[in-house]
Amino acid sequence: MIVDCAVYEQGRRQDGDLALAEAFKKCRGDEEFVWLGMHEPSKDEFDSVQREFHLHELAVEDAINAHQRPKLEVYGDTIFVVLKTARYVDSKEVVEFGEILIFLGEGFVVTVRHGPASDLHEVRRQVESEPERLKRGPGAVLHAILDRVVDDYVPALEGLREDVEEVESEVFAPERKSSAQRIYALKREVLEFTRATAPLVDPIDRLAEGRYALVHDDSRHYFRDVSDHLKRVNDQLESFSDLLTSVLSANLTQVTVQQNEDVRKISAAVAIIAVPTMIAGIYGMNFEHMPELGWQYGYPMALGIMAVVCLALYRYFKRVGWL
Repeated sequence: MIVDCAVYEQGRRQDGDLALAEAFKKCRGDEEFVWLGMHEPSKDEFDSVQREFHLHELAVEDAINAHQRPKLEVYGDTIFVVLKTARYVDSKEVVEFGEILIFLGEGFVVTVRHGPASDLHEVRRQVESEPERLKRGPGAVLHAILDRVVDDYVPALEGLREDVEEVESEVFAPERKSSAQRIYALKREVLEFTRATAPLVDPIDRLAEGRYALVHDDSRHYFRDVSDHLKRVNDQLESFSDLLTSVLSANLTQVTVQQNEDVRKISAAVAIIAVPTMIAGIYGMNFEHMPELGWQYGYPMALGIMAVVCLALYRYFKRVGWL
């Protein structure tokens, strides 16, 4: 379950693979630190890591079980960070979330990935190409991971944006179609996305303020940049939520209006049909003394009256917009 384990000295990766015990000894150096990457480890697999790096049991439990909310906690000399990653699946119109849990200590970084998390191999390759950046220690790795996770929110946001625009067009299209179910599903996705990003704002602000000795002072402005990007993501999610609420309200209003129009049309049709029904009902009572009952043209006259009255009603309802 150990994906990669490397020692960095003076910002450069040292050659060779290391056992955990040897990696822990290496991270005791003043200008060295270890980056250990793991993927969905079990409790037994994580025990040796916990022992070697003296990780707190509560943080280890969170790292193994996952499904935590984004947060930053301090356990003694170790910073524990939980991040939610996001990936948009267009075929299902859903955002899939993963987790990256980070242990940051004096001379080491331990990363644990769960689910469809952001690719940390690419992050490692990128920071290894910038030795000056890695000289700042484990805090530089934390920034690189945060930066990648927040950057990966952007494609997911674009996917949601396209769906929101599509459903908005559906609601105001001439064709009659109820989009309430799709709007509700998108609103739920936006809500879940917000839960993954909003709790992260405060921890990143604290990192940018330099509250933790493990984060080099030169890294503070990098965290401010990540904080700015994250706040823009939250602003966009908030705008999506407001827009979907308005679109849902408009959709429900349109449904009500369409129902009222249907009721008017039905009422107009019933009124038109009621006239010939009434006349036919009167003449069908078979009384002996009926108007024009014995007249040769009485039957055509009754039909003519029906036609004239129905036509007059039809023109009236058409003029007032009921038909």
